[in-house]
Amino acid sequence: MKKIIDLLTEEMQKAFEAAGYDRELGRVTLSNRPDLCEYQCNGAMAGARKYHKAPIVIAADVAVELADSPVFKEAAAAAPGFLNLKLSENFLTNYVKEMRAAPKFGLEMPVRPQKIVMDYGGANIAKPLHVGHIRPAIIGESLKRIRRYAGHQVIGDVHMGDWGMPMGLVISELQAREPDLVYFDESYDGEYPQDAPFTISELEEIYPAASAKSKVDPEFKAKAMEATYKLQTGVRGYRALWKHIMAVSVADLKRNYGKLNVEFDLWKGESDVQGLIPKMVEDMKAGGYAYLSEGALVVDVKEETDTKEVPPCMILKSDGAALYNTTDLATIMERMSLYQPDELVYTTDKRQELYFEQIFRCARKTGLVKPETKLTFVGFGTMNGKDGKPFKTRDGGVMRLENLIRDTQEEMYRKIREGREMPEEEARQVAEVVALSALKYGDLSNVASKDYVFDIEKFTSFEGNTGPYILYTIVRIKSILSKYVEQGGDLEKAVFRNAENESEKDLMLQIAQFQTTIDSASEELAPHKICTYIYNLANAFNHFYHETRILAEDDEEKKAGLIALLALTREVLETCIDLLGFSAPDKM
Repeated sequence: MKKIIDLLTEEMQKAFEAAGYDRELGRVTLSNRPDLCEYQCNGAMAGARKYHKAPIVIAADVAVELADSPVFKEAAAAAPGFLNLKLSENFLTNYVKEMRAAPKFGLEMPVRPQKIVMDYGGANIAKPLHVGHIRPAIIGESLKRIRRYAGHQVIGDVHMGDWGMPMGLVISELQAREPDLVYFDESYDGEYPQDAPFTISELEEIYPAASAKSKVDPEFKAKAMEATYKLQTGVRGYRALWKHIMAVSVADLKRNYGKLNVEFDLWKGESDVQGLIPKMVEDMKAGGYAYLSEGALVVDVKEETDTKEVPPCMILKSDGAALYNTTDLATIMERMSLYQPDELVYTTDKRQELYFEQIFRCARKTGLVKPETKLTFVGFGTMNGKDGKPFKTRDGGVMRLENLIRDTQEEMYRKIREGREMPEEEARQVAEVVALSALKYGDLSNVASKDYVFDIEKFTSFEGNTGPYILYTIVRIKSILSKYVEQGGDLEKAVFRNAENESEKDLMLQIAQFQTTIDSASEELAPHKICTYIYNLANAFNHFYHETRILAEDDEEKKAGLIALLALTREVLETCIDLLGFSAPDKM
């Protein structure tokens, strides 16, 4: 099913051609003056120089050709040469009717679906998720869902930090606390215990303690480096402990990501590509790409068109140790081998843009990816407190993600209990659902690259551009539809009728923008476009609702037409919030 903007452009192009002008001038856009018209065409002004005519003359000629158009009810030439357009109610009704009958509301599927690997987690083993993890999780999950809905195959990978010095620190601290654990007896050749010698709470306390100790105790730091070496060279006890750390941490990560309704297809980490690094390094040397610079192995990635300095990409440190660069490049190599993706998308802090530019250039230069493989960086801004600085707890620490979620749920619960009668258990369940919408919508409604202020009072409000407002609108529609069914109505038999007033037509016009919105959000990796769309759609519905008798309408045929419109509005809204990663309750 074609997007409505394309159908309008086709009709306008015919009119330009019929009037004796280049049909390419007939591009239609949404009106930037909705008080005057619904759509507009500025092609007459673009054609003025070519045809040596005043733009208003060209616009008037085209308007004549549109006098009997089945698409446009009104096409008026306006100075200095705009064509102001209003759609035919019959055309619009048929369009939204076709949307409701079509799969995915008529969204056209790609001729050649892309295979995309999306890297958007970045969690670290043995550390709790904190507020800094919320943006990559929320943005990445939404992008994955949007791209899948648009018809592409998307593989989501958490890409954990599960290797290197942090593991050595944890193991060394464990040894300091419990030196008699069998894992530290290198002569032991039996089976190791199946249960970990620590809980997740203990593990999450061990790492910061070890990290702090390593900064003031050189001897402890040296032991941690030795433990890291033993782990990476395969000492049995250290590998067994590492597996326990992984199992306990991943279970906790899945639980916390689950609270955000975030899921990954792959739970891979840096450790998964350690075996690939030696060959990758040798290939880079053999290909003449990698060379020694001050003892380190590097690849030049500077290009002639660069206007600022782009440092070489370091592959190995002077002591031969691998870096994040090394594992990220090896991960690209593994992904290309296992999945042959058309695109790799990385969602991370925008301050890492130069780093990923180096990685992408190195991957291309050394042949780790095909020439046609897209490498995309989606950089996001910082979530700040009301003071404009990165969000912190009251005592100045970094807040755990689960505490942020809990606080938002408590605030949502307070507002729900304050505003309506609802049993305790039900209120808790509703608060959990609505709080998720508050967090996710509060984040995603911003352009990803921009910093934003986390304002729990604003985000949990039932008014304004918020998740709870969107959900409240959906719940209101659900309630009306349920009452219609209770009164004996059949939603499946409800048939659209032409809009009888401006608010009804405006609701239809907003619905008709669905395909354009999804295409744009998918192509531009921009979830905020879906947020803008559903906010406008919710506003259009609420305006319509306050002006229209629906269930009280005496004309059953007219009532059924209104119900059909409501049902489609609900379906579109629920589809969109699912793409953003949350859902609506039945009551609020």
